[in-house]
Amino acid sequence: MTREHVWTTMTSDAMYDVAVVGGGPAGLTTALYTTRLGHDTVLINRGGGRAAMMLDTHNVIGVTESVSGNEFLQTAIEQIEGYGADYRRGFVESIEQTDDGFRVETGDAELSSERVVLATGFSDARPDPPLPRTGRGLHYCLHCDAYMFVDEPVYVMGHNESAAHVAMIMLNFTDDVDLLTRGNEPTWSDETDRQLRAHPVDIVDADVTGTETGPDGWLEAFTFEDDTRRAYKGGFPMYGSEYNNELAETLGCELNDDGTVVIDDHGRTSVDGVYAVGDLTPGHNQIPVAMGDGAKAGIALHYDLRTFPKSLAEIEAEGTVDTEEVPAVSDALRQSARQHNTAEADD
Repeated sequence: MTREHVWTTMTSDAMYDVAVVGGGPAGLTTALYTTRLGHDTVLINRGGGRAAMMLDTHNVIGVTESVSGNEFLQTAIEQIEGYGADYRRGFVESIEQTDDGFRVETGDAELSSERVVLATGFSDARPDPPLPRTGRGLHYCLHCDAYMFVDEPVYVMGHNESAAHVAMIMLNFTDDVDLLTRGNEPTWSDETDRQLRAHPVDIVDADVTGTETGPDGWLEAFTFEDDTRRAYKGGFPMYGSEYNNELAETLGCELNDDGTVVIDDHGRTSVDGVYAVGDLTPGHNQIPVAMGDGAKAGIALHYDLRTFPKSLAEIEAEGTVDTEEVPAVSDALRQSARQHNTAEADD
């Protein structure tokens, strides 16, 4: 496919094999695979997202904790661009099915793509302030950050089933766990209440009125409306998530009751040609899991889109493959690959 990538007006005629919507670990990994497997790929990223908020990177083998989320993502962006993917900042307003695939529109541009990958993730519901800084006492990922709080005083904030269970789970890491309902009536079940009260978790009903932080910006304590002060290293707010599934819903993708997109083992949705990966789909919300989702979807897209081998039915209908038809990779990607491979050889 010969590409003309013009992003100046809504009437531009940019053509791609794959359009990835979302620039987190799942979307970036999908774009990495589809590009390296020879498919013209564009990734459109509105910015922000869960990974971008990380002050430190945890649980990603080979990546040290000193790497921030933004540094991690910027390295990935440079990687996919180096292989020949197009990366654009923008907000995708709509995706429509066409006879040839999909039309993707942002605020100031339009493109066409044979396949679409939704990697739009979700947003954590934030409790009302006062709150500590995200990553310095306010944490949303227990599996990422619980290790940080071994033998430290910890809070869990919320009044639902999830909050009660996370409070009990944190007893695996520390003996000092408070559950802060912030004046709300608990909504967990009677069974959960009996279970919770059988564990050494202190339930604090008074609302938070202030935070105290150290010189390094880390939370040191909360103050409460009953004039008490409690010291904490950090904790986890448990107020649910809002899945960014508007594009999936508009396209007619089947959704689960919780708002995630229904997919098969390779990211295919119920709509032909539409894939979904990462936190928008069921499963653990972890960077390595998201990257795995992206890798599987990228390979599935390659199987779906690759030109060769031709089937026997195609050969009988179209004849044998001529040498002028190969390689199938576009001229733009061939040039990117030659430049990349030459630079690697020089190093």
